[in-house]
Amino acid sequence: MRTSDRADWNAGSARIRGALVTLGRKSSLNMTGLGEQGRNNMCESRMSPVMPEGHDHRDGFDGPWWRYPVLRNALMAGALAGAGFVFAHLGLISSQTEGVCYLLAIPLGGYHWSREAMEALVRERVVGIDLLMLAATVGSGILGLWDEAAFLVFLYGAAEGLEEYTYARTRSAIRALLDLAPKEAHVLRNGEELTIPAERLQVGDHFLIRPGEGLPTDGIIRSGSSSLDESPITGESLPVDKGPGMKVFAGSLNRQGLLEVEATASFQDNTLAKIIHLVEDAQERKGAAQQWIERFGRRYSPAVLLVALGFLVVPSLLGLPLADWAMRAVVLLVAAAPCALVMSTPVATAAAIATAGKRGILIKGGVHLEHLGQVRAVAFDKTGTLTYGRPVVTDLIPFTGSEEELLALAAGMEYGSEHPLARAIVERARAAEIVPVEVRAFHALMGAGATAVVGDQSWYVGSPDLFQQLGVDLTTIEDHVRALQADGKTVVLVGNQHTLRGLLALQDRIREGAREVIAGLHTMGVRVVMLTGDNARTARSVAQALGIDSYLADLKPEDKVRAVRDLEARYGAVLMVGDGINDAPALAAATCGVAMGAAGTDAAIEAADVALMADDLSKVSEALRLGATARRISTQNVAFSLLLLAVLIPLAVGGFLSVALAVLVHEVSELLAVANGLRVGWPAACVSTSE
Repeated sequence: MRTSDRADWNAGSARIRGALVTLGRKSSLNMTGLGEQGRNNMCESRMSPVMPEGHDHRDGFDGPWWRYPVLRNALMAGALAGAGFVFAHLGLISSQTEGVCYLLAIPLGGYHWSREAMEALVRERVVGIDLLMLAATVGSGILGLWDEAAFLVFLYGAAEGLEEYTYARTRSAIRALLDLAPKEAHVLRNGEELTIPAERLQVGDHFLIRPGEGLPTDGIIRSGSSSLDESPITGESLPVDKGPGMKVFAGSLNRQGLLEVEATASFQDNTLAKIIHLVEDAQERKGAAQQWIERFGRRYSPAVLLVALGFLVVPSLLGLPLADWAMRAVVLLVAAAPCALVMSTPVATAAAIATAGKRGILIKGGVHLEHLGQVRAVAFDKTGTLTYGRPVVTDLIPFTGSEEELLALAAGMEYGSEHPLARAIVERARAAEIVPVEVRAFHALMGAGATAVVGDQSWYVGSPDLFQQLGVDLTTIEDHVRALQADGKTVVLVGNQHTLRGLLALQDRIREGAREVIAGLHTMGVRVVMLTGDNARTARSVAQALGIDSYLADLKPEDKVRAVRDLEARYGAVLMVGDGINDAPALAAATCGVAMGAAGTDAAIEAADVALMADDLSKVSEALRLGATARRISTQNVAFSLLLLAVLIPLAVGGFLSVALAVLVHEVSELLAVANGLRVGWPAACVSTSE
């Protein structure tokens, strides 16, 4: 690979990791109590003022932090107010000049969020946190506390600016992920190679991918083989070897050979675009905790404003000093603003979903993240989930002749069959470089095996029941067959109506690392159950090999649904893990459904609440740890926020706080809530789910 290509790729991968980690750190601070339209309006209002030429916040922001308008204006206001305060106290400027500094700083730093406050009040009739801060600023000015008003505007504006700057950079970074998919494609048309914009790629087009190039869209390899870096899609760091007939995904990097790929999706609808959309969309799907906070905010903020107004009305009726109670009203507006509370859950949720997305785990909303944090039982499908879903020959036992002769005969008879067992036998012969015998008059025996003519004699390959029906005496091998079946293996006999040539035993291989994953779940205090449509012997064998607590076998799809509901009644929240659309009913019935190996599979992504882009069972326990961590940190933030309000409000009412001190505590608490929420994405924060 060229050095420049590698540098570009590394930069692109870094963008993915950075963007996904920071995705959604935008809180709903000023959106408390708003409907969807209100949130949209407010977002748009935040995006519009004084942008750099040709820039729209909705498209993100790529510049340095000091150029971001909202943050820049707040910092300029702080610098202006600070300069006025310092110079006045040093005797370098007059008090009048100091006042002018404050009067200039307040509209400069407060224009943005104060406009949002009024828009929310007028358009949505909502009293948000911005309005509380606006009222506090105006009140401070009326009381002649211009320095404290300027201090409030500076700190609140800076906090808002930092929040919005992070969001703007995130939006820009997320959209920049599409840059990993090349903007041009080398398409084969009428035998000629043409370079066209990637947006013009159509399903069915054949395009070339050379070493060092990224894939513009999803497709299937038609010729060539290579090693591909699929980390942007699956989260897996190791390259994957791909050859003809195998799926490839947009954003993957071709590391070696020349590939001809047939497009299976347009540029706008490829897997990379879907991931970006799903991760962005997930941030808007709120969990129960966040919904409660928003309901709380709809009642709390107007109540604070009414109490503050009461501080102005009641004292005058009782003959109490108005100035003192007006000061308390202003302080109350600041101290009682629930910024930290409003941000407590959204930040942790967004950080968790973003971190999961970076690691190839798509969590489709805050509610599903909450469910992950509550799981006490995990139900696994067997075939394709705990196992690879691809049987392999484990035993080859000839009764006459050699193993090679037995395998050549069995492979020849199974060559024309599409049955998974037949394909496994043929693959074993191919791997051993054994040429299958020539057969004729092949005929599949539904549910039993197959028959074909070799030479001048009919031969059979199939189950022991088939040979019993043929009248073949199996007495001498019954014990051997039962022993193999007890180990969860499928026995295939080869012979004719008079004699047996030998037997093959096949078994679906258990996924690598599955036992360690099950052990890890037990460490978390989670009960593990296996639900399978396979027979009881095979189910028992797999369950024992993996250390699974219990299993249910011979289940139809509707039986799996009933089993999941029984588990929910017994243990509470249940996670169901399956490998595709055949498990969709059980995935939908569970508290939370997880689809394995969803990369490039629309049905699997749509069917489940959580989609694992790669066939990696360790992602299940990783998702559970993230859910538990997000739940724990959200709880910490909520408790901290409520405790802070319980302390600040009495102090504000009692007249023990100044405006400046209330603003400082308010903004520091907000930043602490954000910082704690972002810990969800830290590896050290992901601990056991057991409580």
